[in-house]
Amino acid sequence: MQDEILLTPRRESPVEDMDPFSSPNEEKWDFVLVSDIHEMGSEKEIKRKKFLDELSKKGFTIKKIEDTKLFYGVRAPQHIFWKYQCFLANTNSRQQNSSANQDIPVTTRIRVVHFILQNTVTSDLEKLHDLMKKKVFEAAFPLHKNEEIRQILKKNWARWRVIFKEQPIEEIRCYFGEKVALYFAWLGWYTYLLIFAALAGVATVAAGATVFSSSQVSKEICDANDTIMCPLCDQNCSFWVLSNTCTYAKVTHMIDNEATVVFAMFMAIWATVFLELWKRERATVATDWDLYGWDEEEEELALHLINNSQHEPQLYQHSYFRSTIVLILALLMIMVLIGIAHALVIYRAVAMALFMQSEVSLLSKHADTIAVMTGAVLHYLTIVIMTKVNWHVALFLCNLEKPRTFSQRENNFTVKIFIFQFFTNFSSLIYIAFFLGRINGHPGHYVRIAGHWRLEECHPSGCITDLFIQMAVIMVLKQTISNIMEYLVPWISHQLRKKQKSPRKRNMMLGEEEEAEDPCKRQWLNNYELNEVNVFSLFNEYLEIVIQYSFTTIFVAAFPLAPLLALINNVIEIHMDAIKMMRLRRRMVPRKAKDIGIWLQVLEAIGILAVIGNGLVIAITSDFIPVQVYKYMYSPCARENHTSMDCSTGYINNSLSVFHIRDFEPHTKVFPEFNGVQIKKCRYRDYRNADDYTYTVQFWHIFAARLAFLILFEHVALCVKLIAAWYIPDVPQKVKNLILKEKHSNLQNELSMTEYSTEV
Repeated sequence: MQDEILLTPRRESPVEDMDPFSSPNEEKWDFVLVSDIHEMGSEKEIKRKKFLDELSKKGFTIKKIEDTKLFYGVRAPQHIFWKYQCFLANTNSRQQNSSANQDIPVTTRIRVVHFILQNTVTSDLEKLHDLMKKKVFEAAFPLHKNEEIRQILKKNWARWRVIFKEQPIEEIRCYFGEKVALYFAWLGWYTYLLIFAALAGVATVAAGATVFSSSQVSKEICDANDTIMCPLCDQNCSFWVLSNTCTYAKVTHMIDNEATVVFAMFMAIWATVFLELWKRERATVATDWDLYGWDEEEEELALHLINNSQHEPQLYQHSYFRSTIVLILALLMIMVLIGIAHALVIYRAVAMALFMQSEVSLLSKHADTIAVMTGAVLHYLTIVIMTKVNWHVALFLCNLEKPRTFSQRENNFTVKIFIFQFFTNFSSLIYIAFFLGRINGHPGHYVRIAGHWRLEECHPSGCITDLFIQMAVIMVLKQTISNIMEYLVPWISHQLRKKQKSPRKRNMMLGEEEEAEDPCKRQWLNNYELNEVNVFSLFNEYLEIVIQYSFTTIFVAAFPLAPLLALINNVIEIHMDAIKMMRLRRRMVPRKAKDIGIWLQVLEAIGILAVIGNGLVIAITSDFIPVQVYKYMYSPCARENHTSMDCSTGYINNSLSVFHIRDFEPHTKVFPEFNGVQIKKCRYRDYRNADDYTYTVQFWHIFAARLAFLILFEHVALCVKLIAAWYIPDVPQKVKNLILKEKHSNLQNELSMTEYSTEV
């Protein structure tokens, strides 16, 4: 059953809309509304009719097709777009002469019609959003059309075989609008510059690998067969020999060496250069797309006036009371996220104790490593769960603020969700990097959870190893599992929708002829079977990459391979997103934009956090500073002015404190045996006196050196960032000159017109 409703009481123009990519015989529809088949006279049917009547009053043409659902194709009258073109001519001098007589782009048609659909009010004071909540309409979407440009995108972009080819950004813009095109342009630019960061990270690891076995510190650990270490737990834990950590010590030196400091400084500069070069690229793109002087707020006001000439603008409002409530609730949420990180700390401590007590030799032997890795997996699971919770909380807080426009709402939401996601992703990493092994006490006086379980210590080969393992597990899991789910879930959903929502079987010849006569039906059904998109679909993609950017920059000193993993992920991500958008999802409503919005400010904030984070990792987590202090103050080179020997000789013995077995809790007079020999003392990583276990002078020397390095590193890195930001102009000179010439030309034209009017 199908019919066509032509609700066009008075058109201001008889001219038919022109779609440059459509065939002459193809019917052109801007949007499709989908509804269940309701009973005649039902409340939902009445509400649906009222909404369609409002559209018809505005001159919309509406076509109805009935199958398993009711489909309503809507086409806007041409005079709406004439008004929009007049707005462009009056607000953008560059387009004043070039676009006045041109056909409106398809992306603009869709955006304008979408705005009118969303802001059309029925006699019951209900909008489309309200009607969709009440199930009057099930869906509203623009159509993927069989346009030439779509076929180009499918062939040159949304295919795995073109994974290493340049993206067709101009075609993406013409089909999905500027906002989507800018996202892929930014992602492509970020991915391109990740090549240099990945090479630097691989070079850092390679530099450590070249001295994999020749490092003096690693040699001393591997040769420490007589250095008996204190037990790592209270029960079923025996003394152990330092040489057992030989392999881990070598691996640690691959990521914790002098090259790491240079790499951390390089990444701080890289983050700045990346953003500055992107600003230049963005300025060029915005100018080429005639968007440099475009104003989002002005366009929104124009669309409101096109939809309703009596529209009154919603004024800016600010409530200190609402802001205070939002701030308090946001802080409470942050405290919850930090509390979850504490729970992960407790898990690691308890898990290590339980693994140590296990009768399975593999678990008890590698209890510390297993606890770290299972803790990392649990951390990943909390990230997945809390991401959904953070989403709802951020939306709730945004609703409390009552933002004036959608753009303001999006910006507020972006800031909140990023802060929540940052604490979700990094609270546990912050603990491992800066607190693990530093607040657990010392033998004979351990800090305990609930007076029972000892806080875990750093890995015997160094604290940075734990951070390396945590980063590696999270990034690998996050990128592999997330990418698999990100593709499989839409694909499976699409297949299920095709089976569940396929058109009714028609066995009658008349039905088959009727279906064959209307090409719209098959197109609408194919689009309806695709997965839904929402206003946050693109936002999700931004958030995913920005969180990845945080991992790639903030703790990159502990995991130099992070840029390489990010590079591999992004090459796949670009084309995975393309396939989802072209083949698995309905067409996204195009939105205009001249930059990536508030995400740029978020990236700049991450750049500053990267300087602070990497400085802290090198100063606190790494053994770089203790080794340097030993070399220049306590080594044989410093005492005897030796030049023929490695100045780090003796560092391991110097960095281990002595603990007397008699001082264990509870105090014992029976000394244990280890390898058949009775022992009276053991060693542990710290700088404490052997008699009263107070800090040695060397501890305070190292503390002062850490603080001095942190201040120096951050000041130098920030100064270099500022110099780089000043040295690289945000806007290229050719763009500035082009805009200058246009302004001069416009003023000359206005002057000529003024002089002509005066003469007349």
